[in-house]
Amino acid sequence: MSVVQKGVPDSHDGLDGLQHHFFIQQLVDARKVSSEEFREVPCVVCLEESDGSSEQIATATTYCVDCKQKLCERCSRPHRKMPSGAHQLKSLGAEVEQQLIQLRAGACDKHKDKQMELYCHQCNENICLMCFAVNHTKHKSGEIAKVADDFRSRIDADGQQVISAVSALRYHSEDVLQALDKFDSDADSTEKTIYKAGDEIKRLVDKRVDELVSKVQSVKSDTKKQAQAIQDRLQLASVAMESFHAYSRELLHKGRPSDVTREASELHARATELLQNDVTMFDFRPPHVTFTPADVTQLSLSNLVGDVQSRDYPGMASFILSFHCQHIHFCSHVIVCSSISAIDCTSKKFVSLHAAVRNGS
Repeated sequence: MSVVQKGVPDSHDGLDGLQHHFFIQQLVDARKVSSEEFREVPCVVCLEESDGSSEQIATATTYCVDCKQKLCERCSRPHRKMPSGAHQLKSLGAEVEQQLIQLRAGACDKHKDKQMELYCHQCNENICLMCFAVNHTKHKSGEIAKVADDFRSRIDADGQQVISAVSALRYHSEDVLQALDKFDSDADSTEKTIYKAGDEIKRLVDKRVDELVSKVQSVKSDTKKQAQAIQDRLQLASVAMESFHAYSRELLHKGRPSDVTREASELHARATELLQNDVTMFDFRPPHVTFTPADVTQLSLSNLVGDVQSRDYPGMASFILSFHCQHIHFCSHVIVCSSISAIDCTSKKFVSLHAAVRNGS
């Protein structure tokens, strides 16, 4: 349901919904008179007696206050010699128009020929003496001029209170803008803190990943050196045995009996020496390197980086924006057992986990 204040148009009705306001109408009429030159109007008597031809209608030059008619010079003459007395006549012009506006403003809405002289406090309206005698005899009323003085004081007081309220609204608006500026500054600072925390976490993750990868690479390097040393010893033993076999074959096929007898004891001792070397001591057992990554699925983003909280003050347009940074715990270990084949795979897992953490997955 639409609530319309008196004298204020409903937005749905537009200007058509504006109730008639005598004061506003008086201002409009006065503005027209002051801003426009006096327009010629036809004589009302000539207009009534004419046959519709505008050329035969004289222009009104006089206004009869008693008859409330605008008359030409010829038609105004009888009004000067009325049996009951001469009527009050005024020459038409801007000044007379102003007086007519005042008269129209003071005319009773119900009794057109009466001027409003009283104000009814119970009905909140101006009334003429006829209205008072018919409908307002039991109502409290007063002369409009005296009541207007009282109302002027009240209107002035109301106006002062309203203008004070306007000032308070402006101050409050400034407070809101200042609070918004501070909030923007705090929010920008919080964003920088979040980025800083994220960069620190990335730096710690990068550092830890580098440490773990370096550890695996160190194990790889040591294991390769150990394997190379064993390979060198196996190669040396293999060369010695192959050399013994080649020499003994040549002695058997090309040596004289005296050569065989002379070398037999020494060759046997050498063969015994070569065979007594325990080649199983050269068995290579590389470490088994594995990586147990942190369960990234169990790490929520809020626990990983931190959390942002916005807290309202009850009844106030203020906010507190805070950022809590969490520590990141990265747990992994290297198990040394057997098989070197897992080393490269472990390094790839480090890099893969590193990327996952940086991407926040």
